[in-house]
Amino acid sequence: MARQSRLVEGRGSVQGRSEQGKGARKQVPRSSHAGFVAAVDRPDPVVLLEEQALSRIPELVPIRYGRMAASPFAFFRGAAAVMAMDLATSPTSGFTVQACGDAHLANFGVYNSPERRLVFDVNDFDETLPGPWEWDLKRLAASLVIAGRGNGFAESEITDLVRESAMSYRTAMSSFAGMTNLDVWYARLEVGEILEGLRGQLPEESMRRLERTTVRSSGRDNAHAVSRLTVEVDGTPRFISQPPLVVPISEFADGQSEEWARRESRRIIGDYRATLEDDRRHVVSQYEYVDLARKVVGVGSVGTRAWVVLLLGRDTRDPLVLQFKEAQASVLEAHVGSSEFARSGHRVVAGQRLMQAASDIFLGWFRGVGLDGHERDFYVRQLRDGKGSIDIESMASKGMGIYGRMCAWTLARAHARSGDRIAIASYLGNSRVFDDAIVDFAVAYADQNDRDHAALLAAIDSGRVLATLGV
Repeated sequence: MARQSRLVEGRGSVQGRSEQGKGARKQVPRSSHAGFVAAVDRPDPVVLLEEQALSRIPELVPIRYGRMAASPFAFFRGAAAVMAMDLATSPTSGFTVQACGDAHLANFGVYNSPERRLVFDVNDFDETLPGPWEWDLKRLAASLVIAGRGNGFAESEITDLVRESAMSYRTAMSSFAGMTNLDVWYARLEVGEILEGLRGQLPEESMRRLERTTVRSSGRDNAHAVSRLTVEVDGTPRFISQPPLVVPISEFADGQSEEWARRESRRIIGDYRATLEDDRRHVVSQYEYVDLARKVVGVGSVGTRAWVVLLLGRDTRDPLVLQFKEAQASVLEAHVGSSEFARSGHRVVAGQRLMQAASDIFLGWFRGVGLDGHERDFYVRQLRDGKGSIDIESMASKGMGIYGRMCAWTLARAHARSGDRIAIASYLGNSRVFDDAIVDFAVAYADQNDRDHAALLAAIDSGRVLATLGV
């Protein structure tokens, strides 16, 4: 399969790009994005999940199935490969952006910028790859329908909030089309400004709950991670054993795993440091390895290799907890071509830096050899740095509508940084034709997701797949 080409640079005049966007409507009418009908030869979604399981840690795969079985929204979170397959059969305008690849509601959230200000942005890039901008927006829209149904909203409420989110993306892209390149690059949503803007729009209790969530997020730092995940042993913090979710390296078989981790840590951290900017490389060099543990994370990621690494600086009050997360091929690669990057970790990091307004200063990657002797790609980031997300299941329809619009604006900003924002804005236009089409698609795809979720439940009931529930 051919490698995915780089994003286009130097796109010509504003007028020419605008005309190109309008011209794309003739080839792919905006109304053509409406609805979803599964292909006649559409593969069994459970087969796709089973294929993904082949490259994962066998004893953790049942946890993934169990988490996906919990609800249609939980299934959707883990089924990025399934939707990528379906989106590949849908119409696209032909304009490529750096796509998230998994832009559902739960993959947006807050975190601390390098300036120590809480910002709201996309926060998951495992599947990022250049691809059609429509795919991200359609996944976001479908997640709104699925989450809205899960929260018991009326269908009219759901269609309204999806339509408003699609309009938010469209009008944001129009706004970005009129900005300078640097204005687009510096645009971002800061949490303090968001809270001020929401006063008067949400009930007082909802505002208080949101402010409490913000305060909790800002306190989720390295010290917090150490307090939750470690216990002091002979004056040094060590990871607490909480199998199967957290397993310290000392508990792995052969009795030499801990010594292996210490031996390999110097080489691995050295390789990782080489991917950082000079100043950040210097900061990491001031920390020393203390402990390592395997940690189960997320829903769709369960079963991939994810490790937490504890480093200490000047003393035990100066911890740094990094997450080393396995990066496999993006689910989009089967449909748009393989990444231009030889290392999947590099793909994730490059995509994140391109899409996010501000990224973790410790974001990097490496290729390492595990205890099993196999080479794998990883990307690195802080485990917690003010990271937080909204409890989607507790949202009322008005709150989800506001949240959906924020996510859509953020997605448009991310796409505008990498794609031809002028052509995309011209394609979208000023009417609600595209918005209505997205609503129709999202409702139809949510129905398909319900059927796919039921197929997983049937596979579990029949014993075809083993699921560990409630973990």
